[in-house]
Amino acid sequence: MAKAELQVAVGIEAEAANARAEVRPTPTLVPKGPIVSDTEYIDPDLEADHFITVDGVQYAGHHLIIDLWQSNRLDDLDHVEAALIEAVEEAGATLLHIHLHHFTPNGGISGVAVLAESHISIHTWPEKGYAALDVFMCGDAKPMKTLPVLKRAFTPGSVQVSEMKRGMVG
Repeated sequence: MAKAELQVAVGIEAEAANARAEVRPTPTLVPKGPIVSDTEYIDPDLEADHFITVDGVQYAGHHLIIDLWQSNRLDDLDHVEAALIEAVEEAGATLLHIHLHHFTPNGGISGVAVLAESHISIHTWPEKGYAALDVFMCGDAKPMKTLPVLKRAFTPGSVQVSEMKRGMVG
């Protein structure tokens, strides 16, 4: 291929790559709350922050810290992934991406399911029968619905759960 033909081919490929690239403008959102000034106002239809209000308290969402003891299949990468996917579905959340890493020699797994509503992370110690999970979900997602899924998947002898409200307003 001649030099001029090569430059044209490279130029066409660059144009095609640019055409495939998705350009997303950064949205300008005004948070819910009082009017700050005569130039900043609140759009009553703006629900993009996914904060919820329960019993008059507004907050971002529920954060669960879950410890599973005497658990099984904590070294089975496919099983852990399937359990996370089922937990996301059961909670009514939106899965964006899962990334899991399998450690050697103990077979432990660490990873995260990234959600539109936040995340579920997992870290396992198969040699101890222990898994630490972190479940944070905002909006309409129901993180407590992940618990029966996790119990079925890993059959723990003991479960400890701490719950907190994140991003409390006021």
